[in-house]
Amino acid sequence: MQLSAFVQVAVLAALVGISCAGYIGYASPTYTHAYAAPAISYAAPAAYVKHAPIDYYAYPKYAYNYGVKDYHTGDVKNQWEERDGDKVKGEYSVVEPDGTIRTVTYTADDHNGFNAVVHKTGHAVHPAPVPAPVYHHGYLH
Repeated sequence: MQLSAFVQVAVLAALVGISCAGYIGYASPTYTHAYAAPAISYAAPAAYVKHAPIDYYAYPKYAYNYGVKDYHTGDVKNQWEERDGDKVKGEYSVVEPDGTIRTVTYTADDHNGFNAVVHKTGHAVHPAPVPAPVYHHGYLH
């Protein structure tokens, strides 16, 4: 019985491989250097300190006044106001474009609401109309 050349080479290669193989033992542990993450630690919660309640309500009381006298622009006005609790009173005056002075006196409270009284003093002065010049650019209509 004659074997083909390919089969003979394959059997020879298998026998050489088996004869060269050594003893395969159990796997031994390998020593490697690995770094572990730091251990997780939690701090104790901060002690709760209870503060006294804060009262944000402040009694409303104020008073102010101011005035503007700019004769160049014609801005002339005054104002004052006072508040004591829920009661407000004040007054303002302004020079109108016609030269009169408008004065408004007002009060406001929970019982009566807002009340204003308007006074006008002085005489209205209106400038006389001045006719504008008419230019004819060579065209007559």
